[in-house]
Amino acid sequence: MKKTLLIAATLLFMLPGSMAASNKKKAAQPKKDEITFTTIKANPITSIKDQNQSGTCWAYSSLGFFESELLRMGKGTHDLCESFLVYNTYMDRADKAIRTHGDVSFSQGGSFYDAVYCLKNYGMVPQTAMPAPGTLYGDSLFNFNQLDAVTSAYVSSIAKGKLKKISLTWKKDLSNIYKDYFGELPTEVKAEDGKTYTPKTYVTDYLGLNMDDYVSLTSYTHHPFYSKFILEIQDNWRWAESYNLPLDEFMTVMDSAVKQGYTFAWGADVTEDYFGRRNGKDYAYVPKNLKVRDLTGSDAARWGGTISTGAQVPSNDELTITQDLRQQAYDNWETTDDHGMVIYGLAKDNNGREYFMVKNSWGDYGKYHGIFYASKAYVAYKTMNILINKKAIPANIAKKLGIK
Repeated sequence: MKKTLLIAATLLFMLPGSMAASNKKKAAQPKKDEITFTTIKANPITSIKDQNQSGTCWAYSSLGFFESELLRMGKGTHDLCESFLVYNTYMDRADKAIRTHGDVSFSQGGSFYDAVYCLKNYGMVPQTAMPAPGTLYGDSLFNFNQLDAVTSAYVSSIAKGKLKKISLTWKKDLSNIYKDYFGELPTEVKAEDGKTYTPKTYVTDYLGLNMDDYVSLTSYTHHPFYSKFILEIQDNWRWAESYNLPLDEFMTVMDSAVKQGYTFAWGADVTEDYFGRRNGKDYAYVPKNLKVRDLTGSDAARWGGTISTGAQVPSNDELTITQDLRQQAYDNWETTDDHGMVIYGLAKDNNGREYFMVKNSWGDYGKYHGIFYASKAYVAYKTMNILINKKAIPANIAKKLGIK
């Protein structure tokens, strides 16, 4: 994993349309029909990381979001520890799975709320407080293939076993497995100010983050608008609630947030042919002549290098996304909860279409080195939920939600 964190200005150096484009060399002329981008607004982000062979996008995206929040708040550049978050979250998820006799699934996935819960209840530590991902088992990045096989079998044998009584030593046994993969959970950490903090006071006193400032938003019609409901997805195993907005206001919040200097964590479906890496491009869009297909796959499919060849060539026209169309895709399982990322900017292509700029956690790949673009139609259609600072929500919309 890269250790050096970069602010957005450094990333923008690599992006088309940025002020950092070299004046010494004549810009290459785009090929006919090639999509090029001009940055409208780009907020600070930290470096691109690589979740590698682990289902931890939720950890990388949520912590990447909080790192951007710290930049926005003038707190400097921080590299927060995914291992600390994942270790604590997996222990909690195993507990829930066993208490419900396996009715709650036990898997590598998670939600943005897992990060909120961890930072509020367990705290956080810097990346350097624990061994670098993969190093305890001879790798340089996360690789959960063996870990998941072992822990899933262990938890399932208890949760779904025909036991009349279970031994409470299971937590210690499971924790020892995670300790071998992640290292010991720190009980204190020395910060750059020279002071020693507990993981909890590191969040509240040193970083100055307040988890009550963050809310989840979504947009679906099977629950009343301007209310909260538990989003029905498997990885929402903590049963966290999201505020429900009409689609037009949902999109207004996202657009306004970026323009005000905020980033947000973005959960979306990435299994479609027309999503970024699956279409062999560095952008996601919704073709106007879209045909509903029976697609299987998930975030994990990218590890095998799966790229569909059936994607449409984008044009000036995209499918018009309505509230009903969005709802139908959720109801019929066409939209699934696949991947967590960070939206941090706005851009426009050479056809005049606007896109959100997205920070991914698949390492330094593609033309834009781990950054890609998602059209507003794609975001409207395929967003599951976002985690955002409530101060980024326009006042009139926040009032309707009862958020103060």
